[in-house]
Amino acid sequence: MTYCTAPAYPAAEAGRLVGLHPARVRRWLKGYTYRSASALRRQPPVVRRERKTANSSYVSFLELVELLFVKQFLDHGISLQRIRMALGEAASILGTIHLAHRRVFLADSTDVFLRVQDKGDAILHLLSGGQWTIAPVIQELAKQIDFFDPPDEYARRWYPRGPDGFVVIDPVVSFGSPSLKGRGISTANVYDFFVAEDCSHQAVKEWWGITGAEVEAAVEFERGLEA
Repeated sequence: MTYCTAPAYPAAEAGRLVGLHPARVRRWLKGYTYRSASALRRQPPVVRRERKTANSSYVSFLELVELLFVKQFLDHGISLQRIRMALGEAASILGTIHLAHRRVFLADSTDVFLRVQDKGDAILHLLSGGQWTIAPVIQELAKQIDFFDPPDEYARRWYPRGPDGFVVIDPVVSFGSPSLKGRGISTANVYDFFVAEDCSHQAVKEWWGITGAEVEAAVEFERGLEA
């Protein structure tokens, strides 16, 4: 698990990959202080961290996946306060600080649940009262994550365009940067060469020895990160 928990991604890169401003990534990792009407208050981190990353501005792969989960919940109307509460409770039940795990979030139209397999496959009710449908979102996100086999079952790889896409983020391939699945070629390198060759797909295909579909996937992915 060392390669999944080691610091690997600067806050700016983590934000670029999950769609968050780097300053928000840092706040979620380290917490922040703000002044209310009566006093100076402290908000704790959102993502619980390994001892080795606790004081680092770099994000591990597991923390990257957890940032992605938190962003999905926020995007669908769940407050950060509720998310903090849920993550803390779930972590204590699972006996781990990491929730980038196969026992991942399930949802229906009004509630978010965590399946706890070592508690007799019970369902712990974490959040309630919402009026939104988030099940398809969370289930689709879970499909993007490849997990280790038991007993670990932590997140191993992330396919940001889905398991049938060409792009993968694997902490042991291309230093954890987005790469072409099965090739070990970073999408950034493909895109940079594409731009340098006046957007010639043929030149990129010949130089890297990849298919036109892989060129398109790398270019589309990198352009999406710039948007």
